Amino acid sequence: MRNLLLLLLCGLCVHAAGLELLSTEMIWDKGEHNAFTDLIRYKGRWICTFRESEAHVGGDGKLRVLESKDGKKWDSAALIAEAGTDLRDPKLSIARDGRLMIVAGGSIYVGTKVLKGRQPRVMFSSDAKQWTVPQRILSEGEWLWRVTWHKGRAYGVSYSNSADRQNWVVTLFESGDGISWSKLSQLDVPGKPNETTVRFLKNGDMMALVRREAPDNSAHIGVSKAPYKQWTWTTANHAIGGPNFIQLPDGRLIASGRDYREKPTYYTGAGFLSATEGYKPELRFPSGGDTSYAGMVWHNGLLWMSYYSSHEGKGKIYLAKVKVPR
Repeated sequence: MRNLLLLLLCGLCVHAAGLELLSTEMIWDKGEHNAFTDLIRYKGRWICTFRESEAHVGGDGKLRVLESKDGKKWDSAALIAEAGTDLRDPKLSIARDGRLMIVAGGSIYVGTKVLKGRQPRVMFSSDAKQWTVPQRILSEGEWLWRVTWHKGRAYGVSYSNSADRQNWVVTLFESGDGISWSKLSQLDVPGKPNETTVRFLKNGDMMALVRREAPDNSAHIGVSKAPYKQWTWTTANHAIGGPNFIQLPDGRLIASGRDYREKPTYYTGAGFLSATEGYKPELRFPSGGDTSYAGMVWHNGLLWMSYYSSHEGKGKIYLAKVKVPR
């Protein structure tokens, strides 16, 4: 009976052979709604950040920063707030000067759930505890969603849309300090593109994974050579919310995000990614409802992932370890 139960539980979490979920632990649930995570290794410690607020949308969201030596015991290192502003979707990176950097959305709701304005923010820290005051970057209406550093330069894609929300634009920016940004190229992605992660492949090419809202919702995959102005685009064959991906030491790519195939019960999934074959979801994490926005780190031969989910009653923060087949 016990073996049958284990098989049933594995069937709920793992779809097909390949990626193997080794463990999942809830690491934070003290906020009313805890969501939109990211994860990084910094000075030999784990750093996880996410937003705390009253709900998925609205309220003056604050950015919680957790730290851990072993990935098991987590302590709060900081709580970052800006009066009258909903700080959202914090993303971690290590700047050229060696400091931790968070880029986040700064949304204004004025006591409503209707967006009145937005502009990205950045903040820096050398210890994950003391952070610079959130500083506005780019221009009103932009949302620089994630930053990746490469050879001393920061790169990220910002999305914006018209007042009637019909014309959606994604633009690649670069910076030397994370504060002053310049436009590199506008990405030719149709269908209301928005949240985008860019990474650099071993050959120096830039690769982008772009979430889309219409018409078929399938994410787009782009590849570009320096100076990253000309792009080749293919479909991922799956809709992906909160898209993230990393390249393993052997060159393979693994992506994660919200999986929409079982509407209305969404869940967080992961699978291999290819510019030619798209995204192949394999692994389903314990999750459901309001979920996804994973942080991904390759460490000591395992994939570590932070994510959030509301399947246990409210949005909580989870940490998973995944074994990747050779």
